[in-house]
Amino acid sequence: MAIKSFQGARKQQFVNETITLKVRDYMSTNLITFKPNQSVQEVVEALIRNKISGGPVVNDRQELIGIISEGDCLKQLSESRYYNMPLKHDTVDKRMATDVETIDGNMDVFDAANKFLQSKRRRFPIVENGKLVGQISQKDILIAALNLKGENWNSTTKKSS
Repeated sequence: MAIKSFQGARKQQFVNETITLKVRDYMSTNLITFKPNQSVQEVVEALIRNKISGGPVVNDRQELIGIISEGDCLKQLSESRYYNMPLKHDTVDKRMATDVETIDGNMDVFDAANKFLQSKRRRFPIVENGKLVGQISQKDILIAALNLKGENWNSTTKKSS
């Protein structure tokens, strides 16, 4: 014999639930990367073709060894004109920045936003077990914030149970 419940409808209860938006959920993983032995001319062509402002430099084991940016390429262009050296003769390893600050993929996106503000950087690579696995940009952080729809900026929303 089945027992039926004759309880009435329950009122919706609101429970504070902390939603943690992680960097890894918003990072780009399909990255355009560069090799240290590539010519700066190839980098410039790739930056223009892909409408990006820079990218990570990795070795053959996909380990992050630097970042090359439009600014690095512009500096090389300026110097190449002065010294009359074409772009194709200079390589990424001579122009890339090697002091690369990374960010943890498990970091909360709001903490990452603060890190962006403090560092004045436009993007951070994400490295796991020594390998480049992604990159987070300021735009990615804005997308994460929009996903909350501005309801509550401390990552806590009211959700019915």
